[in-house]
Amino acid sequence: MNETKRQILELIHQGENLTTEFKSDLKCLPDRELVAAVVALANTEGGVLLLGVEDNGGITGLHANHIPLAGLPALIANKTNPSVAVRVEPIELEGRLIAKMTVPKSRQLVSTSDGLLQRRRLKLDGKPEAVPFYPHEFIQRQSSMGLTDPSALPLEDVSVEELDPLQRLRLRNAIKKYGGEQNLLVLADDELDGALALVVDHQGLRRPTVAGLLLLGTEPLLRQHLPAYEVAFQVLRRTDVRVNEFYRKPLLETFEEVELQFKPWVVEEELQVGLFRVPIPNYDRRAFREAFVNALVHRDFSTLGAVHVKIDDDGLSISNPGGFIEGVNLDNLLVAPPRSRNPLLADIIKRIGLAERTGRGIDRIYEGMLRYGRPLPDYGLSSPYTVNVFMANVAADLDFLKMVIEQEDKLGNMPIDSLIILSRLREARRLTTSALAPSVQKAESIVRATLEKLVESGFLEPHGTGRGRTYTLSAALYRESGKKSEYIRQAGFAPIQQEQMVLNYIDKHGGIKREETMDLCRLGKDQSYRLLKRLVKSGHIRFEGKGKGGRYVRVS
Repeated sequence: MNETKRQILELIHQGENLTTEFKSDLKCLPDRELVAAVVALANTEGGVLLLGVEDNGGITGLHANHIPLAGLPALIANKTNPSVAVRVEPIELEGRLIAKMTVPKSRQLVSTSDGLLQRRRLKLDGKPEAVPFYPHEFIQRQSSMGLTDPSALPLEDVSVEELDPLQRLRLRNAIKKYGGEQNLLVLADDELDGALALVVDHQGLRRPTVAGLLLLGTEPLLRQHLPAYEVAFQVLRRTDVRVNEFYRKPLLETFEEVELQFKPWVVEEELQVGLFRVPIPNYDRRAFREAFVNALVHRDFSTLGAVHVKIDDDGLSISNPGGFIEGVNLDNLLVAPPRSRNPLLADIIKRIGLAERTGRGIDRIYEGMLRYGRPLPDYGLSSPYTVNVFMANVAADLDFLKMVIEQEDKLGNMPIDSLIILSRLREARRLTTSALAPSVQKAESIVRATLEKLVESGFLEPHGTGRGRTYTLSAALYRESGKKSEYIRQAGFAPIQQEQMVLNYIDKHGGIKREETMDLCRLGKDQSYRLLKRLVKSGHIRFEGKGKGGRYVRVS
């Protein structure tokens, strides 16, 4: 069986989802249904349509009218607007011919030639369905792909005179407080509105943008023109609800009030490092601010639902309506170019000074957890419809924090890549470059360079060479934290000790395989091979058997 057939069988085994659709062709699937299914896929994430497969995964094959397949791509191109170019491949499975139709994700809204506009979504039972694509969802789709900026749209029904001058004063105070662009402060009110695009000329009249309404509007205006805008702050202790507040006030006022609500729940202890006492909060305020501002700025304003800030016994979670923007996912959060669903609003917040100006606020969130020896921020509960970050409320690792502070005193701020590597090694004890690369989200060559810098700085120790080279925290770090014996366990054993361990294992079990050597001595594949080769060359052992079934035994 070739690779393509294996892949198709795996798709069928997994069942239908957002990007995989099965269509029966026993009764010759009508053209309009086939084209509608293609449109729904193109308007979602693209994917694969398998024609000749039942909903339950049964392979029933193509109807005679659809053989040969050469006419299907032209049929679909002619009956979609704009035309969708699909790739059609014949696949024979279980003696029956099916068609694999690869549908690209469209960067425009696609309809059938009859005007049917559909998209796919998951039902509550996890199964996909095709549903109408409504006009109010168009902007949501385009903004998630970076094709339009909803926050820059002018509001035709709102006049500048309806805006709240007190919110403009609040904005000026925020620029002073958070170190924003000071040259904005010398501008008159109408000049400030124009410089930040809070107000724009629209059909000869000055109208506030969506961003302008969020910052300068009144609560009644926000309720009327941005009904999706809402922020919730909740504190739960076991089953008790301590705080449950909802806000529809202008954005800066909401931010300040939520920050005040958050402050009493931050508890600090102190650590003596040299002559200084370092505060250790249970929640890092800068990390909270970045995560909360991200939720406010990057939310989807076309989707009903509040930005939620929740503190419970496990930790702090912040979520917002709208999934990650196009091109951003859990595997590239740290390295994806900064992009926003609402670029104008994001730019204003940066110019005020409320958010990280480089657009790398995600680094600050990670730093706020990792420098205290706490777990990585967890985005695992995010979905196509929600972004959720969870910061666990766990005790700080004081030895780890002390190490980071001393490093910063010598060499300046520790890069986020280094913090991630040290945190991973603190948990997993011993890792290779390839094992660390997914956590850092960078190429192995870049991770390897960071590892070697940490070795030079005395934070790590390397073991072995080549691709099997592993890293552990250095003896000095273990010694400073009073864990000398733990270092010996993680660093492994000298070559002569490893040889003796292998010989003892053979004496007890009659033989040893290379995989067993790797596990016994905590070595990579190449390192274990060289160890066994040394023992063979010295005449202590020999290889017995063939291939994977063979093993090393004692020389009689």
